[in-house]
Amino acid sequence: MTGELAAAGAPVRPGSPGRTVAPAERGALRIADRVVSKIAAQAAREALDVLPPDAGPPHATVVVRPHSRLRSSGGTPIDTARVRIGLELDYPSDIGAQCAAVRRQVTQRVRMLAGMEVSEVAVQVERLHSAQARGAAQGRTQ
Repeated sequence: MTGELAAAGAPVRPGSPGRTVAPAERGALRIADRVVSKIAAQAAREALDVLPPDAGPPHATVVVRPHSRLRSSGGTPIDTARVRIGLELDYPSDIGAQCAAVRRQVTQRVRMLAGMEVSEVAVQVERLHSAQARGAAQGRTQ
C-alpha cells in the first residue's frame, strides 16, 4: 500500500503490507558545508539594508557537526553549524546593530532552510567604507 500510513503514523514500506519503516531505515540527509555557507552569505546580504557601493558581497565559512544530543521529532540527530561571516560596512553607521541583525538573520535562515541548529555566528567586519572619503575621491575626478 504505497503512500499510505500505518496506524502508528509511519510510512508503509511498498510490498510489505502493514510493515512500518523505522526512521533510521528511511535514509539520511547530509547538507554540504559549502551549501550552508551560501545560505549564510545570502542571509547576511538580506540582513544589511544597503551595502557600500564599492564593497564586496558578504562571504561565509561554515563547519557542520552532527549533534548527538539534539534530535528532531522523528528521532533523527540534528546537525549544528558554526558560521563565520566576513563583510564590509558603511562608515559611520551603527556597526553593532548591523552585526546583530546579520547574526539573527543567518541563524534564522540556516535553521529554516537547512534544518540545522546554529551554535555560533561570528561576524568579522573586514573593511569600513567612508562616505566622506568617497565624496572626496569623486570631487577630485570631476
